[in-house]
Amino acid sequence: MVDKTKFARQFIEALPHSVMLGMEMQEIGDGVATINMPYKDELIGDPVTGVIHGGAVSALMDTCCGAAVMCHPENAGGTATIDLRIDYMRAATPGQTITAVATCYHVTRSVAFVRAVALDEDTERPVATATGAFTMEARK
Repeated sequence: MVDKTKFARQFIEALPHSVMLGMEMQEIGDGVATINMPYKDELIGDPVTGVIHGGAVSALMDTCCGAAVMCHPENAGGTATIDLRIDYMRAATPGQTITAVATCYHVTRSVAFVRAVALDEDTERPVATATGAFTMEARK
Protein backbone atom coordinates (compact mmCIF):
# COMPACT_ATOMS: atom_id res chain seq x y z
CA MET A 1 0.00 0.00 0.00
CA VAL A 2 1.29 3.47 -0.94
CA ASP A 3 1.83 5.95 1.90
CA LYS A 4 -0.35 8.81 0.59
CA THR A 5 1.19 11.40 2.86
CA LYS A 6 4.70 10.54 1.65
CA PHE A 7 3.51 10.43 -1.97
CA ALA A 8 1.76 13.80 -1.70
CA ARG A 9 4.81 15.39 -0.04
CA GLN A 10 7.17 14.04 -2.74
CA PHE A 11 4.79 15.09 -5.52
CA ILE A 12 4.39 18.66 -4.24
CA GLU A 13 8.12 19.04 -3.59
CA ALA A 14 8.90 17.89 -7.16
CA LEU A 15 6.51 20.25 -8.97
CA PRO A 16 8.60 22.78 -10.94
CA HIS A 17 6.39 25.73 -9.97
CA SER A 18 6.54 24.75 -6.29
CA VAL A 19 10.33 24.58 -6.44
CA MET A 20 10.62 27.91 -8.30
CA LEU A 21 8.29 29.63 -5.85
CA GLY A 22 10.25 28.18 -2.93
CA MET A 23 7.32 26.29 -1.40
CA GLU A 24 8.17 24.22 1.65
CA MET A 25 5.82 21.51 2.96
CA GLN A 26 5.37 21.95 6.71
CA GLU A 27 2.62 19.48 7.59
CA ILE A 28 0.48 17.03 5.67
CA GLY A 29 -1.93 14.26 6.58
CA ASP A 30 -5.57 13.14 6.71
CA GLY A 31 -6.95 15.88 4.48
CA VAL A 32 -4.93 18.77 5.92
CA ALA A 33 -1.83 20.48 4.54
CA THR A 34 0.37 23.43 5.49
CA ILE A 35 2.88 24.92 3.02
CA ASN A 36 5.20 27.92 3.47
CA MET A 37 6.40 30.23 0.71
CA PRO A 38 9.35 32.38 1.85
CA TYR A 39 9.60 35.94 0.58
CA LYS A 40 11.68 36.19 -2.61
CA ASP A 41 12.47 39.28 -4.67
CA GLU A 42 11.56 37.31 -7.82
CA LEU A 43 7.94 37.09 -6.62
CA ILE A 44 7.39 40.82 -6.16
CA GLY A 45 4.37 42.11 -8.05
CA ASP A 46 4.79 45.79 -7.19
CA PRO A 47 8.41 47.01 -7.19
CA VAL A 48 7.42 50.22 -5.39
CA THR A 49 5.94 48.46 -2.33
CA GLY A 50 7.74 45.10 -2.51
CA VAL A 51 4.43 43.22 -2.20
CA ILE A 52 4.32 39.63 -3.47
CA HIS A 53 2.27 39.13 -6.65
CA GLY A 54 -1.22 37.73 -6.12
CA GLY A 55 -0.49 34.98 -8.64
CA ALA A 56 2.21 33.56 -6.37
CA VAL A 57 -0.25 33.55 -3.45
CA SER A 58 -2.82 31.88 -5.71
CA ALA A 59 -0.36 29.16 -6.75
CA LEU A 60 0.53 28.55 -3.09
CA MET A 61 -3.10 28.16 -2.10
CA ASP A 62 -3.96 25.93 -5.06
CA THR A 63 -0.98 23.67 -4.34
CA CYS A 64 -1.82 23.48 -0.65
CA CYS A 65 -5.46 22.61 -1.37
CA GLY A 66 -4.38 19.89 -3.79
CA ALA A 67 -2.02 18.44 -1.18
CA ALA A 68 -4.86 18.29 1.36
CA VAL A 69 -7.00 16.35 -1.12
CA MET A 70 -4.17 14.00 -2.11
CA CYS A 71 -3.68 12.87 1.48
CA HIS A 72 -7.38 12.60 2.39
CA PRO A 73 -8.12 9.07 3.71
CA GLU A 74 -10.93 8.54 1.19
CA ASN A 75 -8.89 9.58 -1.88
CA ALA A 76 -7.54 6.68 -3.88
CA GLY A 77 -5.51 8.71 -6.39
CA GLY A 78 -4.27 12.13 -7.40
CA THR A 79 -6.25 15.30 -7.87
CA ALA A 80 -6.81 18.25 -10.19
CA THR A 81 -8.40 21.63 -9.55
CA ILE A 82 -12.01 21.93 -10.76
CA ASP A 83 -12.74 25.33 -9.26
CA LEU A 84 -10.87 27.64 -6.91
CA ARG A 85 -12.15 30.94 -5.57
CA ILE A 86 -9.62 33.16 -3.83
CA ASP A 87 -10.57 36.27 -1.88
CA TYR A 88 -7.66 38.60 -1.25
CA MET A 89 -8.06 40.39 2.09
CA ARG A 90 -4.91 42.50 2.09
CA ALA A 91 -1.40 42.71 0.66
CA ALA A 92 1.12 40.38 2.28
CA THR A 93 3.72 42.21 4.32
CA PRO A 94 6.96 42.57 2.30
CA GLY A 95 9.80 40.43 3.61
CA GLN A 96 7.55 37.93 5.39
CA THR A 97 6.93 34.24 4.69
CA ILE A 98 3.40 33.37 3.58
CA THR A 99 1.85 30.19 4.98
CA ALA A 100 -1.16 28.43 3.47
CA VAL A 101 -3.24 26.00 5.51
CA ALA A 102 -5.83 23.88 3.68
CA THR A 103 -8.47 21.49 4.96
CA CYS A 104 -10.46 19.04 2.86
CA TYR A 105 -13.82 19.26 4.67
CA HIS A 106 -16.16 17.18 2.47
CA VAL A 107 -15.77 14.48 -0.17
CA THR A 108 -18.06 12.70 -2.60
CA ARG A 109 -17.21 9.84 -4.97
CA SER A 110 -15.51 12.20 -7.39
CA VAL A 111 -15.20 15.68 -5.84
CA ALA A 112 -13.39 16.98 -2.76
CA PHE A 113 -14.22 20.35 -1.22
CA VAL A 114 -11.47 22.38 0.40
CA ARG A 115 -11.07 25.57 2.43
CA ALA A 116 -7.78 27.40 2.86
CA VAL A 117 -6.28 30.49 4.41
CA ALA A 118 -3.01 32.27 3.60
CA LEU A 119 -1.27 34.16 6.39
CA ASP A 120 1.97 36.05 6.64
CA GLU A 121 3.78 36.42 9.94
CA ASP A 122 0.93 38.65 11.15
CA THR A 123 -1.28 35.62 11.75
CA GLU A 124 -4.16 37.65 13.15
CA ARG A 125 -5.20 38.94 9.71
CA PRO A 126 -5.46 36.68 6.64
CA VAL A 127 -3.78 37.67 3.38
CA ALA A 128 -6.32 35.57 1.47
CA THR A 129 -8.91 32.84 1.85
CA ALA A 130 -9.94 30.19 -0.66
CA THR A 131 -12.65 27.64 -1.28
CA GLY A 132 -12.36 25.06 -3.98
CA ALA A 133 -13.47 21.83 -5.59
CA PHE A 134 -10.96 19.21 -6.69
CA THR A 135 -11.22 15.88 -8.49
CA MET A 136 -11.03 12.81 -6.34
CA GLU A 137 -11.09 9.08 -6.94
CA ALA A 138 -13.05 7.40 -4.17
CA ARG A 139 -11.75 4.20 -2.61
CA LYS A 140 -13.55 1.06 -3.75
